[in-house]
Amino acid sequence: MRKAVTRLAVLVMTCAACAAQASAAQSDRPTTARTVANLPAPALPVTGASLLLAGSTTPLWSLHGDSELPIASATKMMTALVVLQRVRNLDTVFTQTDWRPDPVDSQIGLVPGERMTVHDLLLALLLPSADDAAEDLAYNVGRGSVARFVGWMNADARALGLDRTHYTTPIGLDTAGNYSSPDDLVRLADLLMRDWPFFRRTVALSSATLESGRYVRHIVSTDDLVGKVPWIRGVKTGHTGAAGYVLVSEGHRDGFTLLASVLGTASESERDASALRLLDWGFSQFRVIRPVRAGQVLARRRVAYEAAPALVVAARGYRTIVARGTAVRTAIGRLRRLEGPMAKGTVVGELRVSIAGRAPVRVPLILGRRLPAVSAWAKLGHLANRPFTLLMLALLLGGAAAAVTIGRRRRPRVLLTVSVDER
Repeated sequence: MRKAVTRLAVLVMTCAACAAQASAAQSDRPTTARTVANLPAPALPVTGASLLLAGSTTPLWSLHGDSELPIASATKMMTALVVLQRVRNLDTVFTQTDWRPDPVDSQIGLVPGERMTVHDLLLALLLPSADDAAEDLAYNVGRGSVARFVGWMNADARALGLDRTHYTTPIGLDTAGNYSSPDDLVRLADLLMRDWPFFRRTVALSSATLESGRYVRHIVSTDDLVGKVPWIRGVKTGHTGAAGYVLVSEGHRDGFTLLASVLGTASESERDASALRLLDWGFSQFRVIRPVRAGQVLARRRVAYEAAPALVVAARGYRTIVARGTAVRTAIGRLRRLEGPMAKGTVVGELRVSIAGRAPVRVPLILGRRLPAVSAWAKLGHLANRPFTLLMLALLLGGAAAAVTIGRRRRPRVLLTVSVDER
């Protein structure tokens, strides 16, 4: 525990040092930094970087975000995706080919003919970033053809809209045509973390044990932040001579999740410090807001002939991210007249969400329950039950009775005269 705390303290100090170095380094480097708000950008000693809100597609900030750069073993994120898409049973056993990695490559020491489960091969691929595990998976999933597997990697990149990404290897070694962009890396990581639970659980591990193979192996993640920074959840490291040190990270704080990529750093400590600095900057500069939730009651309106008020609710929710301090206002537009019959879910108005610097967002407002048709008898009964109506009716009836009585009193008396003939 003391060792971990010490390493973390060193990492924080390195982060501060990197910030100072980066400020000087970037003053001489042309930049194409982009941000969704007019915010001071973090200074990072990188060739490229990107910051993305989980579940979105447009980065909050990026530096050379669409540049095609070597990505080293960050390639293995797509390798893992292709495997997970095509192998449903992770207990499937693969046999290692006769491919042998270079001694300096990351590996778990697989030998030709060794048998290991896909589950364990994926752990080896994602934690210690084993090149021999990547080759084993690509060869077997590709039905004896690594080239076929790489073709699937590129097909998936196109299908996902990763337009600045291309693969020539499932490993990530420096080969011509194997590249991605900072923006594409965070988008791919976001998809894997959201849609593939096995991937999400695996990259959150700092270590694991491989039970299959010739012998039991204990492996350790190359991501130094996992297990040491509580809010970091992965994702993938990489390093080659051409790519430098690469790290894609996911962090969760303050009720929302951000993903960051940093490429081309000069060392592991600079890589880790840059990723932490970028994520810290994101959490400090932005906040997630939810001005309205689906089904939220926004108005109660009295309806003629109905005892209970009509409920006006939001048809859908709206959630977004804004720079801290941004003004957010909501306003309900004029509602249409509410009278039965009207079905539940009928659109009766809209809620307008206004965020400074953006076009207003309109959320439909609908009836939360149906309004039934009202019969003529119901209307008459409704009127009869109203106190004012009863009073008026009583006054009218009383007035009519009084008029009749007075009329009788004032009517002149008529004497009947009977004439008698006396003859």
